[in-house]
Amino acid sequence: MQSVTLYNGIQMPVMGYGTFQITDAALCEKCVSDALEIGYRLFDTAAAYRNEAAIGNAIRHSGISRQELFITTKLWVQDAGYDSTLRAFDRSLHQLGLDN
Repeated sequence: MQSVTLYNGIQMPVMGYGTFQITDAALCEKCVSDALEIGYRLFDTAAAYRNEAAIGNAIRHSGISRQELFITTKLWVQDAGYDSTLRAFDRSLHQLGLDN
């Protein structure tokens, strides 16, 4: 999969898998697992999608190194502001299982 180098030197895949409107946890986990199997390494979600835990489960069960993956998520608008953003970021990391 092609990637682009970001300003900070991190490689980001140019094509990713979006998870908007995949609210059923089992279906979301299956979709993300299938996407991982065929080579997707960038996944996009948001707290508002309520599927971060399912994405995290698929990642954990995939056996793919975290260093190979690029995960994006977005915060609720009410989480704007420095301290609120940090708390929301921690919640998303926890939901995704990427906080350790």
